[in-house]
Amino acid sequence: MEKTKVLFVHQEITPYLEENPISIIGRNLPEGIQMKGKEIRIFMPRFGNINERRNQLHEVIRLSGMNLIINDTDHPLIIKVASIQKARMQIYFIDNDDFFTKRKSTIADKSGVFFKDNDDRTIFFSRGVIETIRKLNWPPDIIHCHGWMSALIPIYIKTAFKDNPLFSDSKIVFSIYDNDFKGSFNTGFDKKMKMPGITPKDVKNLKTTNYLNLMRNAIDFSDAVIFGSEKINHKLEEYAKSSGKPVLEYQSPENYVDAYNDFYDNLLKEKI
Repeated sequence: MEKTKVLFVHQEITPYLEENPISIIGRNLPEGIQMKGKEIRIFMPRFGNINERRNQLHEVIRLSGMNLIINDTDHPLIIKVASIQKARMQIYFIDNDDFFTKRKSTIADKSGVFFKDNDDRTIFFSRGVIETIRKLNWPPDIIHCHGWMSALIPIYIKTAFKDNPLFSDSKIVFSIYDNDFKGSFNTGFDKKMKMPGITPKDVKNLKTTNYLNLMRNAIDFSDAVIFGSEKINHKLEEYAKSSGKPVLEYQSPENYVDAYNDFYDNLLKEKI
């Protein structure tokens, strides 16, 4: 019997970025799920404040070289990889000089100002993950997204890539955290992020793309939701619970690996 394949898409993972509740889950959850006997792949953005030499990142030439078009502009996709030897895990990094490498921070500048092109960066990261999985020819049974920068993965998989054999049976789990951002993406994001197969109805929540609406869209196109923080935006909590989709409440650090693993297994049983 083949192992269940779980794709983890994380906005933050320690030790590559500073420790916080999200980055710690990014480090420990995949290892725990791998120890449960599942096959895993892990992706995150290659933010410019990640020390490439210390963490021994190197480019995967066979996966790099594609250009992704966003708003009529070509953006080279670079794939890098590093290993956490102790856990026997490889991490794939989505990279681009303009979006990631040249900036020495994650989502805001040194003054804490939210980057104006975080909308483009979110599109690039989500599409970059999907295109790399296609090149790897690796069909995930579960796609588990963490952090708002992964929030377009659900809509892309369930619309533009719904007929692709790699993703046609994938179940998408979206984790919501207390990482709200203030303000909104640039006007026209709903048009900029579109791909063939996405209808105006699909992006109704993205006409004004603030944190709440971005998360609502992710919930709409996910198969299940997990509350990754003990306290999350109450509007999102209500929205998720009223969606009719399976919802897993917040789990303590001592319990979440077992709880998430059971949650995945129960979702996959629905396919049988």
